[in-house]
Amino acid sequence: MEDNQMKKILVVVDFQNDFIDGTLGTREAVAIIPAVIEKIKSYPEHGRFATQDTHFADYLSTQEGKKLPVLHCQKDSNGWQIRPEAAIGYHKIFEKYTFGSIELAQYIKDEKIDQVEMIGICTDICVVSNALLIKAFAPEVEITVDAACCAGVSPEKHLAALETMKSCQINIINE
Repeated sequence: MEDNQMKKILVVVDFQNDFIDGTLGTREAVAIIPAVIEKIKSYPEHGRFATQDTHFADYLSTQEGKKLPVLHCQKDSNGWQIRPEAAIGYHKIFEKYTFGSIELAQYIKDEKIDQVEMIGICTDICVVSNALLIKAFAPEVEITVDAACCAGVSPEKHLAALETMKSCQINIINE
């Protein structure tokens, strides 16, 4: 892209089997599959980024594992894989070992991205964590979350996370 062009990217957060219909799956996550695939296809490959929750055999001994004692997204397992329909090409995938990816936020800042649209799972954990990290690292980047392409741990937590992001000057569309 030329320097005078707006740089807009899509970040697909943790659209992995375990969060859709695997060990931590929900009806709401399954329900957003068509909208997520349509949104991904609306961006060129060079504008698509993803995060991938990544854990190892020692997960249950970590602080997160003690609070959520369900092994999930273990590296190289089927549950760790990005949903096959959504694995249609990304410029970069950021493996992350916690809720938010500092590497992603730093990339957005360093590459002088102007706009970020975010979709994915779970609205109330990893989507909100990454949105707030990006806001902290690059406060002038316009961040938009498409609520119709996100699912939370529960519908109530999904809505609460959307409200939190609105309070932090993150745009919410398709509520």
